[in-house]
This record gives sequence, structure tokens and C-alpha cells, in this order.
Amino acid sequence: MASRNRHLPSPLPTVFTKTAILANVLAVDQDPVAQQRVLQLEAGFRARVASHVASLTGATAALENFSTSPFVLLIYAHAKHYTRLSQIERDILPAKLFSSMETSAGRMIEDVVLPVYGWQGVPSGMHTVNSALDGKQVALPVLKAVTLKSGPRCLNDGMSENLADSVLSHGAAWLTANGATQLDFTYGVLYGTKRQSNKKDWHILRNIAQKLPAGDVITPPWSRWDCSFRLGNAPGSASVRIGKDWWDYLGGPLCLTEVCAALIRACIAPGQADAPGTVYQISDLSSIVAMPAATAPFNSVILQASQIPWLFFLMQHFCDVLTD
Repeated sequence: MASRNRHLPSPLPTVFTKTAILANVLAVDQDPVAQQRVLQLEAGFRARVASHVASLTGATAALENFSTSPFVLLIYAHAKHYTRLSQIERDILPAKLFSSMETSAGRMIEDVVLPVYGWQGVPSGMHTVNSALDGKQVALPVLKAVTLKSGPRCLNDGMSENLADSVLSHGAAWLTANGATQLDFTYGVLYGTKRQSNKKDWHILRNIAQKLPAGDVITPPWSRWDCSFRLGNAPGSASVRIGKDWWDYLGGPLCLTEVCAALIRACIAPGQADAPGTVYQISDLSSIVAMPAATAPFNSVILQASQIPWLFFLMQHFCDVLTD
């Protein structure tokens, strides 16, 4: 096993408080522009979700389409004490649906959200100059360019090196094509935290710094999540932005709240919430979705009371610690 790079950052835990989450919801309530963004996002999400759900594997799907491991199926059946095939059949379909949704959900987020915050998608065919890019914003003289991944453990060593090579090989072409003279490249992750990362994303920055001539590295990424450099005569920077860091960069401190609220509105109809004290099989779920202690009655324009537990449930995916 390779030893840990001595320059690798050691991030502190990302801490969210439910009180702050609710305060952000109220801040969106009081901002007509933010409310309009939520409605625009909701409409985009609803259309894409409806289309995706209609295309999902249905009850008539053949077993060969599921790519299941026979060994995993038997071990799982043993763990659940199954004796009938009909029992495990009921579990195979949801597992396949979760898997097939992962890539589609990431693409949906890119396509719907980027334009709302003044960015645009980048057509990125394989083996092209733009193959590493998913989005961009031209704010001359700066080109903001981003590669987006759905979660914090999506990379391996080869992918990290390839992304670094793309920045160094094609960064100048990206600038020329967009009439810009300064590159701001981001490796963005839609959910998770830096502590949850497998740190392969940081190795993009290390590879950039080590592949450049020493004189072209202005700020190396040692013990940090960004670096700055020169691409010929053009100044450049590269950053790793995971979870809330990415959303703050994209659309400001309320961006994550707006996106999560819009997703909930698009996917979860207001209705009856679980009763207080509901016992879940996931041991910490009760504490995650409970309202903070001593909270005054909470009323929101963008989310109904039954949707607030869903907001806490989503926000847990962007932090290491969720407290009252």
C-alpha cells in the first residue's frame, strides 16, 4: 500500500446545525429572487424526474439486464433468511433502480442547475479538447471551468492524472476558445465533504504541480485544496470543491438550500410526516430528521412542515456532523 502523501490536507469535519438550515430556508422565503430560482429549479427537476422515472427498468425486465452477482444474491438471501425466490426478487429491482439513477441524477443536476446560476453546460465528447469539462462560466478575463462528479469517492489514481493532464494540455485552448486570459478550474463534487473524500481528487492538484516546471507553480497545493500556476503566459488556478463548497462557489451561501428545497418540492408532495418518536431501522435517522430542541413553531413559504424532515435528510449528505 502506498504511503500517505505528506502534503495531503487533513480537513476538519464539516458541521451543519439544524437551526442554521432553518434560518437559510427563511432567508430564501424573504428573497423574491431566491424564491424564483427555487421555482425555476423545481420545474426543471420535475420534468427531468418524470422523464427518468418513465424510462426506468420495469417489472417486465429480464434478469440478464440486472448485472447481478450470483454470490452476492446468495449471501444476501442467507442474511435475510429467504427460502423463496420471490422474496429476493422484490429486493433486486430497487437495487437496480438506485444504481441506474446515480449517473442520471448527476446529469440532471448539471443540466438543470447550471443555467439557473449563470453557467452553461459544455458538450464534452470523448477524446476531445473539452472531454474533461461539464460546465463553464465566462466572466472575462476569467474562464471558470468545472468537472463535476456525483460523489466524493468517484476517482482513482489514473483518473486523477488524466484530469491534471487535461488542464495542462487543453487549458490554453479553453481560454482561446472563450476569449479569456485567466483560467479558474474546479473539480466539483455534488455531495459529500472533504473528510469523506478518498483524496484522489486532491491528487489532481498534486499532479498539476508536479508536472509543471517548478518556476510555473505559483502556489503549490501542499496542505490545501487549491493551487495556482502559469499556463505559458496565462495565470491559472485549480481547486477541489466538495459538497457545500461547490454550491457556495456556484451560487452563493443559499445555493444548496435552494437546490435541496427545489428537489424536495419536485419529488415529495406535502403530506403526513412520520410521527415524533418513530423508530427507524437506520439507527441515527431519528436524530437526523428531528426538529431541533426548543424550536419555535416553524412556518415556511417554500417548504411545508412534512417536507422539513426531508430537508434534514438531504443536508446530512453534505456534512460530517449534523447538530441542533
